[in-house]
Amino acid sequence: MLAYSTPLSTDLIVRYLNSLTYERRLSVHTLRGYAHELRMLCQLAGTRKFSELTHLDVRGAVLRFHSVGLSSRSIARRLSVWRSFYRWLSLHQPLTINPIARLRAPRGPKTLPKALSVDDAVILMEASCIKTANALRDRAILELLYSCGLRLAELINLDITFIHTSQYRSAGWINLSTADVTVLGKGERRRMVPIGSKAIDALHNWLAIRDRFLKHDPSPLFLSAQGMRMSAGVVRERVKRAALSAGISSHVHPHVLRHSFATHLLQSSGNLRAVQELLGHSSVKSTQVYTSLDFQHLAHIYDQAHPRAKKRCNSQPSIIK
Repeated sequence: MLAYSTPLSTDLIVRYLNSLTYERRLSVHTLRGYAHELRMLCQLAGTRKFSELTHLDVRGAVLRFHSVGLSSRSIARRLSVWRSFYRWLSLHQPLTINPIARLRAPRGPKTLPKALSVDDAVILMEASCIKTANALRDRAILELLYSCGLRLAELINLDITFIHTSQYRSAGWINLSTADVTVLGKGERRRMVPIGSKAIDALHNWLAIRDRFLKHDPSPLFLSAQGMRMSAGVVRERVKRAALSAGISSHVHPHVLRHSFATHLLQSSGNLRAVQELLGHSSVKSTQVYTSLDFQHLAHIYDQAHPRAKKRCNSQPSIIK
């Protein structure tokens, strides 16, 4: 039985979450998100059974979520989890009505992923000339994130090599001899991504001094000052600090480097399917958002270069009477 940090109020919810764990093999991070959203459903139901909730109950809850400032995206995610639960519930007990059916979240502004310009990406990668151990480690992290388009969780779970024992199996690892990294992404989908030459050099420099950080577990590729596998929070902080030191004012976090990887690769190659495979997207629809970024880049060039598209001054033409 899967354990959760906060008790859930119904055995049905726990059974459903365990089905996601053992049948759909969702990640621990995803399961925590599902558990949180289902606690909200438990609060909405109160002392009633889930089968007793109506469309009006759920619609009223959506309006309350919206009124307290919950974003449209968060509401949509919550309804998606609830909808998935009710589909599962209908297979285990009779339902006279599905209160989530045909209910849509309020529309919010369509946002595109933020990516660095090519110039800013190069500045970030080459900014620091310091050769301290921490700086060499951070440079290797930045280069690997940008070179391979890794998710943060994929990066911190990397081992220095593939390890498989009775107690442990590597989720991801690097192979410098073949210049590739193997990671376990969302949905337990494993993929292999090439590592660029700049990232290979940065990794070699880091591995040359990595032994200074070894204290406990020798398997993690990236180690903290305490000799432990680096946490997500520490990596975010190091990436942010590196960007500020490089003079990049925009908020830079690990996922920005993943977006930058995808955008720059698509701009150069135009191969959407290849970018999909490298990112580990199960559907090309997830990758197509980067075509919008690519179009924005082209549109900007068009506006700046085309003689019939250049922005004109705000002054109004004179009117001859």
